[in-house]
Amino acid sequence: MAHHHHDHTQIDFADWLPLLEQEAELFTPLYAEAAAWLRERRPDPELIVDAGSGPGVISCLLADTFPQARVVAVDGAEPLLERARARADRLGVADRFSTVEAELADGLGFLEYPADLLWASRSLHHVGDQRAALSGFARGLAPGGTLALLEGGLPTRFLPRDIGIGRPGLQSRIDAVHDEWFTRMRAELPGAVAETEDWPALLTAAGLRHTATRTFLLDFPAPLSDEARAFVVTSLTQRRDGLAEGLDADDLATLDRLLDPDDKASVHHRPDVFLLTAQTVYLGVKPE
Repeated sequence: MAHHHHDHTQIDFADWLPLLEQEAELFTPLYAEAAAWLRERRPDPELIVDAGSGPGVISCLLADTFPQARVVAVDGAEPLLERARARADRLGVADRFSTVEAELADGLGFLEYPADLLWASRSLHHVGDQRAALSGFARGLAPGGTLALLEGGLPTRFLPRDIGIGRPGLQSRIDAVHDEWFTRMRAELPGAVAETEDWPALLTAAGLRHTATRTFLLDFPAPLSDEARAFVVTSLTQRRDGLAEGLDADDLATLDRLLDPDDKASVHHRPDVFLLTAQTVYLGVKPE
């Protein structure tokens, strides 16, 4: 069977809206902890830029964490920015919140003022030349400004290794297929450059001083809230749709059972579904 992989790595982020929003809202405790940590290290930024903001959940959280700051959400997908503006409006921060539709690969040259804090959460890895994009980020920072880069961490876990159906270790195998997909996705980006994912080294290469790395844990044990369970369903559905070609027939059959609302063994009903993940933030500071 021919594998037409090239059709599957082009991402339309607007299609991801429900997942992006659901995930960011659910992961808010983790981002709030990261934002509080940033505030300790960088108490009074005047201008915060969220580079690759998506629907603006974190942008609005940053506006809340830094009540004196202006926040600019930057994203390549206007439908996501529309959601970000609506959220800022709803949360009462619209007077110091704005959005810019732009691709991160093109740099941040559109900023009228340099940023004091630049937050880039899992957006850099969607840019072909990450090193060039980081240099662009560094240029967009004020002297003494901070880049907070959220990349890496650990794959999210939802289920025990042995779930009583299918072959144990399903999630590890899904992750392995996803890693292959991710590698293809990166290779097919415009101007793709293979890069060792040593983020402190890349920050240093961009002319920033790597000052700290910290990992934040998100731990929702079973039994899950309805919101967390809904996210597990959305997440596994997206994996099922995107990675079907890489999984064997038995694993696909197990995944289908896990997603069938009428099956008692599905993630819709199982009592043992949890949500555990960790995300890592790397800080780089621009020399004064």
